[in-house]
Amino acid sequence: MVKQLSVRTQAQGLFEVTRLVAAAVAEAKIAEGLCTVFVRHTSASLVIQENADPTAKQDLERWLNRLVPEGDPFYRHDTEGPDDMPAHIKAALTQTSISIPIVDGRLALGTWQGVYLWEHRHRGGERELVLHIGT
Repeated sequence: MVKQLSVRTQAQGLFEVTRLVAAAVAEAKIAEGLCTVFVRHTSASLVIQENADPTAKQDLERWLNRLVPEGDPFYRHDTEGPDDMPAHIKAALTQTSISIPIVDGRLALGTWQGVYLWEHRHRGGERELVLHIGT
C-alpha cells in the first residue's frame, strides 16, 4: 500500500508525525512488514527521536542550528533567503527516508521513540510524505 500524507509546518523545528504514520499502518491491516516513510523535499528531513521530554527536541534543534549556521559567507545558494542553503545542508546531514518494522499490526517503535518531520526552513510550508507499507 502506498499512501501520501500532507503535513503543514509553521516554522523551523521538529514536528511529530507518529500518529499519522501509525494510522496509515492500522489502515493497511498488515500484521508484519515494513513501513517506509519518505519526505519529498530537499529542505526537510525525517528522524526517529525521543518523544517524551520536549527539551530533547529543543536541544537537537539548537544543536543543528549551531552546526549549520545561517549567514556563512561560504554559501552561494541563497535564492530563497538566508535559511535556503542551511536547510539543504541540514537535510543532507539527516535523512529523507526511514523504515520502521511493523509487528502485530503496529509500528515497532521503542517506548520513547517518535517519528518526526524536521522542517529546516523558517517559514515552514506544506510538506508531502509518501508511505510504503507492505510485507
